[in-house]
Amino acid sequence: MSETRAALPQQGSDWQSVRERLVALGAHDANWRSGRLAVYVFHAGEDVLEVAKQAYALYQSENALGPMAFPSLRQMESDVVGMGLSLLNAPEGARGSMTSGGTESILMAVKACRDEARSRGIDTAGAEIVAPRSAHPAFDKAALYLGLRVVRVPVAGDLRADVPAMAAAVTPRTLMLVGSAPCFPYGMVDPIAELSELALARGLWLHVDACVGGYFAPFARMNGAPVPAFDFELPGVRSISADLHKYGYAAKGASTIFHRSEEGWRHQVFEFEDWPAGGMHTPTLAGTRPGGAIASAWAVMHYLGVEGYREKARAVTQTREKLMAAIREIDGLRTHGEPILGLFTYGSEQLDIFAVWGRMARRGWFTGLTTEPRGIHLMLSPAHAGVADEYLADLRASVAEVRASGESAGDTKARYA
Repeated sequence: MSETRAALPQQGSDWQSVRERLVALGAHDANWRSGRLAVYVFHAGEDVLEVAKQAYALYQSENALGPMAFPSLRQMESDVVGMGLSLLNAPEGARGSMTSGGTESILMAVKACRDEARSRGIDTAGAEIVAPRSAHPAFDKAALYLGLRVVRVPVAGDLRADVPAMAAAVTPRTLMLVGSAPCFPYGMVDPIAELSELALARGLWLHVDACVGGYFAPFARMNGAPVPAFDFELPGVRSISADLHKYGYAAKGASTIFHRSEEGWRHQVFEFEDWPAGGMHTPTLAGTRPGGAIASAWAVMHYLGVEGYREKARAVTQTREKLMAAIREIDGLRTHGEPILGLFTYGSEQLDIFAVWGRMARRGWFTGLTTEPRGIHLMLSPAHAGVADEYLADLRASVAEVRASGESAGDTKARYA
């Protein structure tokens, strides 16, 4: 049964009535402002949200496609990229760009890797990316678009990348290794130092997907968290993706892709000269690049500064520690692995954890799920510090209900998107 196709109204409406309809459309959306959503949105507080919103509005019409027309955006992007490179221990000569999100950042890294191989005379048709099972599907999307193939390797018992198994999967067709800091499903930081050694030994491009952790892990480390080496301090790391609209707390549509060298960065750039309107040079996949996303990231980074980000990271890690400890005390539940940042999962060997998720959803909590192992997935924000006790109380009640009823979620499937 197809949906009714909308038609453009013959007459426009006043803003107040349009606004009311917009608010009404969101009546059944997850309530992220109350801290009852633990996926998709990163709520750092109303003050940060207002900074991001106001900065976006100031530059919502400007277009970074035209840096000569809008040198403000060129400067803001340069500043944002420079701050990111500094946080991630990039050497002199490193380059980067802002993108629309982690998927575009990953696609740019894969394109740069492929094109660098082509520049050395390598036939890249069907060439391979070796990645842990936990790596983001954006690598598969990039491979699909760019004529490559992803070889996924099961993770080790600690839910991190199994480096010996990845080494065994490398063939003469392999171009890239992937590690995550952290991976999305489990919140675990892969052994990037070991992957760096493997990349150097085999002459491979190592990309670190730090879309979740790039603007979190450095500050957690400053706070004393045992964050292992994962960035450009490791000589085998060639590129890193890091999302500003996650733990950078910028408005949506803001990520960064970084390269160890200018040469690596140049392989992601698109250039075309044979056009009546003149040459076109774009550093990323997009043509039009919204100025609002760039301005929002720039503003939030200056608003929070190092100390502000450290405070947000501290709130998140303390909340994760509190939740994990309390969940382990609930009869029948267990946490998975030993995450150190803002994500974790938990499950059960006695109860159907998806049924527990359903009970929690009825109480207004919307979170993710994992399938290997089956679990409830929480991606925490600073806002969750204020609702942790309420979440735990509802979780205890939900577990008791599922235990008493023997409820099962059957063949329910987890869907991230």
